Amino acid sequence: MTTATPEPGGSVPPMPEYTPKALRAAIAAHTPDLLSDFDDTWRQQIADAYDIAPVPAFMARWWGEYALARDPELDRHVSDLEKRAAEATDAEAARKLLDEASRIRHELREREPGE
Repeated sequence: MTTATPEPGGSVPPMPEYTPKALRAAIAAHTPDLLSDFDDTWRQQIADAYDIAPVPAFMARWWGEYALARDPELDRHVSDLEKRAAEATDAEAARKLLDEASRIRHELREREPGE
């Protein structure tokens, strides 16, 4: 799911305000390859809902996706970990690779606006 669009000059843009609108704007500006999936998921999970209960889960998922995709080097690293895990013939080695990728993704979901 993660696709990175390198920033001119190699800088990582800051995390936006923690709202769906601000997150969508950041995705459109810095990781446009994610925009279609973001919009599709929004329409499927939120737009027609009569209850806002799914919004926190939606935001948590997409906050992490954007946090990773905005950093092309880190995105490549996590993708490499996941690829190596998929190709591993040793279950323990695969687990360690996936644990590392998961740890990185979890840490990214903890980013604050402006970081």
